Amino acid sequence: MPAQSLVRRLVTLLLAIVSFTLVPVWADETPARPVKLIFDTDMGNDIDDALALGVIHALQSRGECELLAVTLSKDNELAAPFVDVVNTFYGRGNIPLGVVRKGKTPEDSRYLTDTVRATYNGQPLYPHKLKSGKDAPEAVGLLRQTLAAQPDRSAVLVVVGFSTNILRLLDSPADQHSPLTGKELVIRKVRLLSMMAGMFSEKNRVKEYNVWIDSPSAQRVFTEWPTPLVTSGFEIGVAIKYPASSIQRDFGYVKHHPLKQAYELYQKMPYDRETWDLTAVLYAVRPDHGYFGLSPAGRICVDAQDVTQFDVAEQGGQRYLTVNAEQIARVREALIQLASQPPANR
Repeated sequence: MPAQSLVRRLVTLLLAIVSFTLVPVWADETPARPVKLIFDTDMGNDIDDALALGVIHALQSRGECELLAVTLSKDNELAAPFVDVVNTFYGRGNIPLGVVRKGKTPEDSRYLTDTVRATYNGQPLYPHKLKSGKDAPEAVGLLRQTLAAQPDRSAVLVVVGFSTNILRLLDSPADQHSPLTGKELVIRKVRLLSMMAGMFSEKNRVKEYNVWIDSPSAQRVFTEWPTPLVTSGFEIGVAIKYPASSIQRDFGYVKHHPLKQAYELYQKMPYDRETWDLTAVLYAVRPDHGYFGLSPAGRICVDAQDVTQFDVAEQGGQRYLTVNAEQIARVREALIQLASQPPANR
């Protein structure tokens, strides 16, 4: 091995050790503002992804985060155009989008189709540039490009769908964007991975959707991810529901709102929906606000039945969120305010 490559890999190893031992990223650390955020989503499979994107835009308008890129793990050609619709609505239609290739859940979603293709007086109701996800860059290449451009240990990945893209990122070789392998690039650039995945309640535990749809990828990510990882389990979103009353009341500042339309298309109104993906975003940007508790440090694995298991380990780099009654009320209030916040720059 050439001496330069050997030195680079030794530096990468040292960075990994630092990430796990000297400077873990947990709730007692205030992140630098704005948080450099990458959002990986299976947009279209559930409406919480759409509301989570609205929360991100509100936090960016408040100067708390910067959405660097959005990557899609749902392999449907309208998932990325829907994200483009939302980003454009919030005045940020230039945010890069990347799409999985040969991914999971290609099935159509009514809220994607009817929102993206909505018209008014013969014109698109929601302006956007991207017409098909087939025209967007491949997700892993965009992840590498985006991470390579960031300061060391500054990026936060929020993954609220399948682990497909981030496993492929770990496995990716050096390319035109960076001489580092995917794992080396993650160690160098990623401060935290905040996921919506798994289930960690004591009773009635079952396999969780984001894990079991691409279980092989989830298994390897939990085993191999080299920086701090915090997951919001199924039970967190179940405990905190987004109220239909907010959809009916708080989004009326414009005649046509893509998040409101999508929510009303997803299920028969009125319905309250679990905030699974929104909680992963909220923790990623505001880990120091006391919205959530944290499990002890440890390691997550996926068993033969695709159910997540957690083992406490003092040097473990992974934790999951917990909530009590007071935190449930605070998180619900914060999410309502953020998801329904009007765009700042329209």
